[in-house]
Amino acid sequence: MCGRARCTLNPNQVAAACGFTGDGGGRSSVRTVDANRFQPSYNVSPGRYVPVATVRRVNNGENGGNEVEPVVHCMKWGLVPSFTKKNEKPDHYKMFNARSESIKEKASFRRLIPANRCLVAVEGFYEWKKDGSKKQPYYIHFKDDRPLVFAALYDSWSNSDGEVLYTFTILTTRCSTSLEWLHDRMPVVLGSRSCIDLWLDTSNQKFESLLVPYEGLDLVWHPVTSEVGKTSFDGPECIKEIKLKSTARNPISKFFTKKSEGGIKPEKEDLKEADTVSVEKKDKSSDYQSTRVKTEEKSECGDTKKEETNDYGNVKEEMSSFEPKDFYTSEKEKQSPGVKRDFSEVSDLDSLLVKKEKAAKKGDGQVSLLSYFGKK
Repeated sequence: MCGRARCTLNPNQVAAACGFTGDGGGRSSVRTVDANRFQPSYNVSPGRYVPVATVRRVNNGENGGNEVEPVVHCMKWGLVPSFTKKNEKPDHYKMFNARSESIKEKASFRRLIPANRCLVAVEGFYEWKKDGSKKQPYYIHFKDDRPLVFAALYDSWSNSDGEVLYTFTILTTRCSTSLEWLHDRMPVVLGSRSCIDLWLDTSNQKFESLLVPYEGLDLVWHPVTSEVGKTSFDGPECIKEIKLKSTARNPISKFFTKKSEGGIKPEKEDLKEADTVSVEKKDKSSDYQSTRVKTEEKSECGDTKKEETNDYGNVKEEMSSFEPKDFYTSEKEKQSPGVKRDFSEVSDLDSLLVKKEKAAKKGDGQVSLLSYFGKK
């Protein structure tokens, strides 16, 4: 498909691109028709006038025969068949392209093949890549910027006022292998002088071999601004290459970056305060470690008390050698801990303790600490 193109070539440049003039053309100039209607544009759309190259037979009175004359005729892009009603408003977007595979089947195109073949020369054309709901335009052209020559058909139509309007349609074919990623159709590009001559030779009805994709490696492309989609947008900005925004999502590694990256940077005062606090903590930890070392040295000397500092630097005292005796634990229970005792067993132990105290009083006559505090 081809719905937008760049054509800033004047009629003489179009004639040279189609081989009518210059090397091999045999002519210094060609006849032009309605050349004043053409306005060069970087964004040509259907309904605009474009220079079209064709050959017509003219009556030569001297020789009494017809001669083939090359002509550059400015026509409107978008075919209006001659059988269209005179009072009908022409729609140039209806037939601005014609599928080359079916031009022999449709009446609008079939009757034009014998005598109404033509060429359209442009510097490049635009095609849109669909990406979901979005469309990205690309500008396609030859690497050396020489004109592209398309195969086309033209027709004439008269309106109710008697005005004759010449219109044309560009033939399309399946897309080349290098452009399949972009679209499924492309214009029929006649890449050589021989192809151009065969297409314009109306006596040649075997032209199917010409209507194939152009596979040359010199056809290049690049993305352009989406403003090209507006018919009012024109100028060199239309073909300026742009950089496409990356559509890749954020990599998973981005979710594991440090908090400081892209975050709020701490101020210098906050950093100083943080350093001061860390130094104080280091001093306290060093004091604590030295105190623990002294405590361990005292305990190695056989002291019964063990000094230790808490988080605030105060000394705590713990009895290290004192182990309370369980007076209510029998030898049987020591061997089998976890056994419950009856009330009778506890009372027997109490009486046994009392007997031991009395025996101590009657012992060897020495005064015990218990007997001392028992006197009034």
